[in-house]
Amino acid sequence: MSRRSCSDAAGFTLVEALVALAIIAVVLGAIGSVIATTTRGTRAIDQRLALAGTAETLLANLPARGLLKPGRQSGEIAGSRWRVDVTPMNVAGGNPDTDRFVPMAVNLRLQRADGAAIQLTTVKLVPRALQ
Repeated sequence: MSRRSCSDAAGFTLVEALVALAIIAVVLGAIGSVIATTTRGTRAIDQRLALAGTAETLLANLPARGLLKPGRQSGEIAGSRWRVDVTPMNVAGGNPDTDRFVPMAVNLRLQRADGAAIQLTTVKLVPRALQ
């Protein structure tokens, strides 16, 4: 009968256990980094959507196109400062004598207290007689 020595026993050596722990630590670190990046991205998207929703509300509350006048309006809504600039646009090939509508550029800038901002530009057609 032969005897088994300690070196023949089944199991892991200390070096193998440390290597396995190091690999697990690297994998968990990578997963943690991905989760942190995803969380930051999700938060940024949520903030952007909130700004876009507020901007949409402001644009929906603009005067009807027949009442829209060139100029600047500003104010505060939901803790955010906003400014709307309405200016007539010069259109190449337009004839002021026969054109029934004048395009007006509507530029909206909305900024939250934390510095996040959004800027939207749209065009509204205003009847020439009501200008």
